[in-house]
Amino acid sequence: MFNALSEAERDVVTVIVFIGTFFVAVGIGRFLKRRAGVRLGLLFRLFCLMLAFYAAIAAYGVHASWRNHVGAAAILLSTALVVALVNRYVWDLYFEKKRQTPIPHFLREVIGGIIFLVALLFVLSSGYHAQAQLKGLLAGSGIVAIILGFAGQNLFAGIIGGISIQINRPYKVGDWLQVGERFAEVMEINWRSTRLRTNDAIYLDIPNNEMVSHAIINLHYPTDVHAMRIRVGVEYKNPPNRVKDALFRAASSAEGVLAEPKVKIFLVDFADSAVIYEIKYYMGNHSRINEINDAVRTNVWYALKRQGITIPFPIRTLHLERRAMLPEQEERQEARAILRDEALFECLSDAQIDSLVQQSQVANFGRGERVIREGAEGDSMFVLLRGAAKVSISRNGTSIPVATLSAGNCFGEMSLLTGERRTATVRAETDCHVMEISKPVMAEVLRDSPDCLERLSELLARRKMENEGVLREAASPAQNESKKREYTASFLRRLQTFFEL
Repeated sequence: MFNALSEAERDVVTVIVFIGTFFVAVGIGRFLKRRAGVRLGLLFRLFCLMLAFYAAIAAYGVHASWRNHVGAAAILLSTALVVALVNRYVWDLYFEKKRQTPIPHFLREVIGGIIFLVALLFVLSSGYHAQAQLKGLLAGSGIVAIILGFAGQNLFAGIIGGISIQINRPYKVGDWLQVGERFAEVMEINWRSTRLRTNDAIYLDIPNNEMVSHAIINLHYPTDVHAMRIRVGVEYKNPPNRVKDALFRAASSAEGVLAEPKVKIFLVDFADSAVIYEIKYYMGNHSRINEINDAVRTNVWYALKRQGITIPFPIRTLHLERRAMLPEQEERQEARAILRDEALFECLSDAQIDSLVQQSQVANFGRGERVIREGAEGDSMFVLLRGAAKVSISRNGTSIPVATLSAGNCFGEMSLLTGERRTATVRAETDCHVMEISKPVMAEVLRDSPDCLERLSELLARRKMENEGVLREAASPAQNESKKREYTASFLRRLQTFFEL
């Protein structure tokens, strides 16, 4: 009945017999391995292929002597030795040990299959060359191979791309890549595709042949330190160097920006409505890009606001702004009340306090910004009008919180009066409105009231004694008074020298 089939039908049936026999044999092997614990390796897979081959040629009607079959079996089984040598000397010793490149198990099996296919074609062309019936079988197999080739070209292209990635290693799991306009982290590299995850937890599955056909931008090679850029435009009236200094300080103090390499600021364009500056900063792991960009832009807004540098509206937009004076007047009124209750300024008249308030500047600090830094030079003090701030000191490389400031508190007075370096770091816990009293403003007031110097000296001396515990531990009132006179005289000399009085 089989002989009654046409030539084309026999070719199709032969191929079906080959594939069916192979998968049935492999299925039996897997069943034995899982259920009975029988270990079946490469030789068993070769046996399955040989069994499928002989079942196919028998179904096709090819007849040959037992010598041909024994020779074919010997050649096909010898491929096990060739595959073992390739696994040992090519994959294990050369790639994995010498080049430190892991080779996926799938690649090993593909190469082993190719070696067996070459041996099979050799057997068909030499051991069975006299069998005229094989011509139709080979022709039919060639047609099937062409069909399978077209159907699986994308699959094999992905496999080849995966092999290239595994060997050249342009990226690895954990690296951040730029894919088009997106930034994504490498989560998995398999034999067909690369799996990525964006900052929004969106997964991308990109075939390896597409990955290797485009330029790969690896943000974590050779290290995870890399530069990012942000652009900002300001009005033309602002001097470039002043703008650059403000942008540099703002970006350098943003959380997540590395101290080294340092931030760089470039003037990149004179646009229609603004001068465009570019902030180049360095960061580490790219997973925090959104938070760091937010911190840089937020700091830039507050820093430019404090400096009176405006980020302009588009030139084609008509913007009308009426400044309300009432909030500013209220802030200055609050500052007068705070300074009036501050012991350091008891010796000043109301007019002098008004002069201090009128000549001082009110600045805004954003949440997380440093108002003053421990160890930095300073010659001003601050009055907290709105918001809250944390005070911390550094000990053995660790920041230790020591106090919380709220509206109405003053800080930094020692630097204003003596020029001492800042003894603590004050960081805005919320958005803060702060009035800064500078040395020139204070010097002008003291020149008009020289008698205030002695009063200020006594107050500073008392604070120092309290900090040192002298008032509690003094052996006698006489010793206490002597120490007070000594400190008062010392502070008086420092005040006179610092303010050049």
